Amino acid sequence: MSRSFIFSGHVGRWCSSFLLIVFLFAVPISSQAEEIVVYSSRIEQLIKPLFDAFTKETGITVKFTTDKEGALLTRLLAEGKRTPADVLITTDAGNLWEAARNGLLKPVTSPVLQANIPENLQDPQGQWFGLTVRARTIVYNTRKVKPEELSTYADLADPKWKHRLCLRTSKKVYNQSLVAMMIAELGETETERIVKGWVDNLATDPVADDTLALEFVAAGRCDVTLVNTYYYGRLMRENPTLPLAIFWPNQATTGVHINVSGAGVIQYSKHGAAAVRLLEFLSSEQAQKLFVELNMEYPANPKVEYGELLNSWGSFKGDPRSIVQAGELQADAVRLMDRAGYR
Repeated sequence: MSRSFIFSGHVGRWCSSFLLIVFLFAVPISSQAEEIVVYSSRIEQLIKPLFDAFTKETGITVKFTTDKEGALLTRLLAEGKRTPADVLITTDAGNLWEAARNGLLKPVTSPVLQANIPENLQDPQGQWFGLTVRARTIVYNTRKVKPEELSTYADLADPKWKHRLCLRTSKKVYNQSLVAMMIAELGETETERIVKGWVDNLATDPVADDTLALEFVAAGRCDVTLVNTYYYGRLMRENPTLPLAIFWPNQATTGVHINVSGAGVIQYSKHGAAAVRLLEFLSSEQAQKLFVELNMEYPANPKVEYGELLNSWGSFKGDPRSIVQAGELQADAVRLMDRAGYR
């Protein structure tokens, strides 16, 4: 004989009320989407499509604040444990190293990130991970320079380039990191000799940004410059007839200087698991392809194809050394550039 349980009277009404209360409270909790906060030095149009894709895949919403690198680090230091931020996204290993050095980031253990991001593009303690690769290379005026005249970063200090070189200001971290990696390879004495040679060969005072340096080369005000490749891509997309071309230096030695944009989880993040999920998503093939399309940067994940445009610039050997040195030697690089008269 089977048993059946029938709720009746007060017991039945009490149980029904209890179940209703549980249901009413449970539904909002289970359906409430988690939210994380990102501080980013990358501008909105370069990151929002990635956050939208992440939200679509995970249901986790992303609020973000954009500002300059220095301002964001200062803000995080001031906020301390009260910070609402969960993730920092910024450019250059030097900035990421500085954030880690100041205790702003926490170590992350993630098999996904370890599989997707090469060891030389991440912090050894897992405090930050490169997400895109930026090659800082030589661009030259095709009407005034033959590619066989070019070879290395050091060669730009040769007197044959007197009054033919344009450079972005030494105040930009991109050039500080390049010089830091040169110190790691060549030592301070030789690097200072090279940087002094660059200064001697300048056709004009250092300029404010990479785009202006490229425009000066295209206009014939100088013949060669050093820039991140995506600046070249943007300018050539606007005006493909400009007499500019990329040359990949140091192919017989260290390879082209590379750096990253990257991210880490904030030390005092209140949504650590979701923050790690965002980093893992940004390292995925789906997100890495978006990075390539949005900003013409190279993917950090080696499984991702460069795409037609980036492939058209030619293949190159990148510097395989750990980019952590760009941060560790950055202060030395700044002092060296100052001694060399590079402003």
